[in-house]
Formats: sequence, C-alpha cells, structure tokens
Amino acid sequence: MTGSTAPTADGAPSRGTPGEGTPTASARTASAARTVTDVLQPRNVLLAGMLGIGLAAAGEWTGLLWGFLGALCAGLIPAGYIEWERGRGTWGDRHVVDRTKRAPIFFVILGSIGAGSVVMVLGDAPTGILVAMLALWVMTIGLLAVNTVWKISVDSAVASASVSLLAVVHSPWWIAAYALTWAVCWSRVALGYHTVAQTVAGAGLGAATTLAYVFG
Repeated sequence: MTGSTAPTADGAPSRGTPGEGTPTASARTASAARTVTDVLQPRNVLLAGMLGIGLAAAGEWTGLLWGFLGALCAGLIPAGYIEWERGRGTWGDRHVVDRTKRAPIFFVILGSIGAGSVVMVLGDAPTGILVAMLALWVMTIGLLAVNTVWKISVDSAVASASVSLLAVVHSPWWIAAYALTWAVCWSRVALGYHTVAQTVAGAGLGAATTLAYVFG
C-alpha cells in the first residue's frame, strides 16, 4: 500500500520514498543518520581515540602501540564477537536493539579490557593509557548495570568517553570534538534505536570516565 512502512532488517523503521526516485526529507535524514552511526561506531571511535590517548600518554610513537592494544581490547575484539554472533544468527546486526540480549557483549568487553589492562601493567605501559582502560572498564560495568533495567546508548557513551579522555590526556581543545558525540546521539535517535534520554544518559556516563584521572 502506498505510504506504508516496514521495518528494516536491523529492526529500525524504514523511511519509504513515495516519489519515483526522489528521496523525501525523512529518507535523506535517515541516510545521513545511518552514515554517521556507521562511521562513528564504537570500534572506529575507540581505534582513533585510544591511539590518540596512547600517543599523548607516552609522548612518543611507542604510545601508538599501547593505544592500539587498548583499541583492540576495548573495541575491535568486542566488535569481532558481535560479527561472529551475527554470523550464527544470534542478532540481526551490531546494534542488538533488544537490550535483554546485550549482556554477553558487556561480559566480553569486560574480559577483553581486563586482559588488556593486565598486559599493560606487566608491560609498564604509560599511566595515561592504563587509566583510560580502567575507566572504560568501569564504564562498561555501569552500562551493564543500567542495561538490566533500562536501555542506554553504548554508542553515545563510547563517543563521549573518547572525547573526554582525549581532553584530559591530550588537550582541553578536544572538548570541541563533542560535536561528534552530539552527532552520534542524534543519529541514534533519528534511526529509532534510542530515545533522547537514553543517548544523554550514555553520553553522561561516558563523560564520567574522566573521574578516573581525578581520583587516580
């Protein structure tokens, strides 16, 4: 029927185009939001952010190696686990829209970050990157706890944490990059994955990671 909508494969509502090949405003918005959420997904944000944190913490190129280890454990391994489960048919896509199915992901993240942190301690990694890892570990516990009763945005939390940690370790000017965090929050709401409150809560929890440097 003309004008009807159907859910997409990932569970988000589709934005149909009633015209012949001419996208509506809502379709263009959905396309832009999809691009933002895919480009700024946690594994990409953590790869860039942890490399920057590692470099700033070490003050030399060796920090990039520690940063990559952090990104591997906090972002790339969990992303690989999600893709593996997708291949098994456990979830439709990386977003895992049903919060009741998210617990295994958080446990994988906790285990992976924990293992990476141990390697950093044994390898005498720069304090800044180690504190960042521990902050992300604590943040993940917070996400897991909240997720048991209420759906919170992980993408927003990761985007906010990365910017906050870079601002503390590198330069306060990184606060300007919160424009990217806002873009992530907007995209999650625009695609129907989260409410405004869920993205704000995620961003707030991510920003709280900087407390690790206050008490560390």
